[in-house]
Amino acid sequence: MKGPGILWMLQTAAGFSLAGPLFFLAANYLFAGRYAWGVSFLFFGLLVLYFPTYLVNRIGGPRAWVRRRLGRGGDDETEDEDGTATDDGSEADRSSDLDPRSTLERLRSR
Repeated sequence: MKGPGILWMLQTAAGFSLAGPLFFLAANYLFAGRYAWGVSFLFFGLLVLYFPTYLVNRIGGPRAWVRRRLGRGGDDETEDEDGTATDDGSEADRSSDLDPRSTLERLRSR
């Protein structure tokens, strides 16, 4: 039987550390009779609890990160004389009007 992975445990710990104070406030407001505030803090606590999982699913997990890192030095890239990598356009499915750089590379170059 396969148990939860390390990444899942880190996501859960990060979610609880972010959402814990919101749950505490929600409980205080609910016990004090301020139900509108208590339910709103409970709702936002649930959103924040799921946020680390959403973030990892959006940017990909460690396997995607490794695949991206290993895929950057492929055969379709050649180095210019100044040492910068350029794409020689050997991939047929990539159109010429699209930027071949990944979103992460475009953000890093800002």
